[in-house]
Amino acid sequence: MFRTALSKVYRTPSLATAAAMSCGNAGRSTSSVIPRRLYSDKSEAATENKEASEKASETAESTPVSAEELEKIKKASAEKDAKLKELKDAYLRSLADAENIRNRSKTEVENTKVFAIQKFAKDLLDTVDILELALKHVPKEHLADKVAHKSLVDLFEGVDMTRGSLLKTLERHGVESFDPIDKPYDPNTSHALYQAPIPGKTPGTVFAVEKRGYIIKGRVLRSAQVGVVLDPSGN
Repeated sequence: MFRTALSKVYRTPSLATAAAMSCGNAGRSTSSVIPRRLYSDKSEAATENKEASEKASETAESTPVSAEELEKIKKASAEKDAKLKELKDAYLRSLADAENIRNRSKTEVENTKVFAIQKFAKDLLDTVDILELALKHVPKEHLADKVAHKSLVDLFEGVDMTRGSLLKTLERHGVESFDPIDKPYDPNTSHALYQAPIPGKTPGTVFAVEKRGYIIKGRVLRSAQVGVVLDPSGN
């Protein structure tokens, strides 16, 4: 019985078990050897590269540079600096041109928005002129008698309200009227229809306004049509 127990403990392993054990040992030995070999190769390559770079630097330092080669290097450096300066100047000019184009485009867009209604507003001025002409030709004595001329007074007030509404609409869109009466004649804003000597009036001043002038955002939309005082001496 004792011998049987010992034979079970120290029984020789089977062929399959031995093969598995040998494969396991082989895998462990391979995995342990390969990383060590890779690490060794990397360190050796780094050492060789370092030694090569040191030798190259020592060779460059020990090799003298002739005066001709030094002059070529200086010339090449000067040409490079000149080219760099030229490119920098061209770059700055391009930036300035781009900024100018942006500013001009912005101004043009703003002007387009501001003066988009210029033609339409100028056409409306004819209507305002007709209304003002109608109001001017109503006799003042008829307006004073509201009982006898009630219909005329009501019509006058209605036309005057219409004219005022049109002027307010134009003002909301930047169109303003100006009246140069008793002011020095300015050919930039007024158009002289006639001249006449007027006693007590300063020569060269406006004494009559046939049509008022209009401006839009500081620009003359329509010149005022005026009469100018003439100097009796002819000057």
